[in-house]
Amino acid sequence: MKTTTIKYTDLVESIAASLQYISYYHPADFIAHLARAYESEQSPAAKDAIAQILTNSKMSAMGHRPICQDTGIVNVFLKVGMDVRFEGFSGSLEDAINEGVRRGYNHPDNTLRASIVADPQFERKNTQDNTPCVVSMKIVPGDKLDITVAAKGGGSENKSKLVMLNPSDSVVDWVLKTVPTMGAGWCPPGMLGIGIGGTAEKAMAMAKESLMEDIDMYELQAKASGGAKLSKVEELRLELYEKVNALGIGAQGLGGLTTVLDIKINMFPTHAAGKPVAMIPNCAATRHAHFVMDGSGPVYLDPPSLDLWPKVQWMPDTQKSRRVNLDTLSKEEIATWKAGETLLLNGKMLTGRDAAHKRIQDMLPKVESLPVPSTNRVIYYVGPVDPVRDEAVGPAGPTTATRMDKFTEMMLAKTGLNGMIGKSERGPEAIEAIRNHKAAYL
Repeated sequence: MKTTTIKYTDLVESIAASLQYISYYHPADFIAHLARAYESEQSPAAKDAIAQILTNSKMSAMGHRPICQDTGIVNVFLKVGMDVRFEGFSGSLEDAINEGVRRGYNHPDNTLRASIVADPQFERKNTQDNTPCVVSMKIVPGDKLDITVAAKGGGSENKSKLVMLNPSDSVVDWVLKTVPTMGAGWCPPGMLGIGIGGTAEKAMAMAKESLMEDIDMYELQAKASGGAKLSKVEELRLELYEKVNALGIGAQGLGGLTTVLDIKINMFPTHAAGKPVAMIPNCAATRHAHFVMDGSGPVYLDPPSLDLWPKVQWMPDTQKSRRVNLDTLSKEEIATWKAGETLLLNGKMLTGRDAAHKRIQDMLPKVESLPVPSTNRVIYYVGPVDPVRDEAVGPAGPTTATRMDKFTEMMLAKTGLNGMIGKSERGPEAIEAIRNHKAAYL
């Protein structure tokens, strides 16, 4: 019987290297499907959004910097062969994986954002190294260690859904009713992973793991159009793909043809009394990789060819866009803006997310003024990655704006802000505050 020895140092290095890899390389199947979506898109706004995603993706691949400033919570899926032994471990297998996460996220040439907070209900203190990760493990026959790593952003994770349906209830109806309630904060176009059966926690686990599969919807469509016989799961995937895209949510919620690039479905036997169904979206920063350790040393993934990316180079349309100087912005100027207009911003802006808003809320009753003047200023809902090399600021993109909705009235009424920049839609409470204070949301 062959026995494989996996060394501690090799596992740690493999995890760290793979997390660096997925921070700046999209999977090839994602790029291929997104390029097809770009070619078929008819909506100018959605096509522009997809062009930005593709351009950003190639820049990340070339510069080895994160695709998205939210570099995610790490998920690791292990299949441990029963003939594998481990050498040099002073702690648990999970301890070794977390050391790999720690090193991967603190790489000096591409430092990734630490987003994990301990004591989530009370102190919510950042662990500073993005640990601990979430590890799922199966013991299987064989002498290999099969590893899938993923980094899941908060915007898409927060839109996860679980329902306990009756056995005769329609999964399709539930999905089509639920997806519009998710808004665009999950950053489409992406994927929907669906788990059906098992128990509540099993359905969620299946939905998450299904997102690690290759995107192959165009291949499935070709199979169907060629007259090949499809399985019932394949038929359900196709039906959901077509009907979800027909909802018209589109890239970044801007409408258009493509909300999802693929639908994945995993199933497991369940109790006769029910039908658990879980749905987890994956965002446009689809980050995962798979590799196998055989005891021969650390694993390093081969970089993709830059030829995989389509010849799409997004640039702002300076002729059709309005230039705005944030340093002199007034409510009178804001009143001339029109919905759907593209603005080119210049000048200084504030940054802050929900944690900063909560601190401001707690601070205002105790002080006469804030440490940083905010009258007639614009705040950008963003938490950038730390800069490296000669960067002035690391990768930065907007976070889900609805997290700030509960603070919007307070911020506009008491700090003098003129506007906010964020990702996707706002709720009724925030919209009413923006309207009442004649402010703007971009």
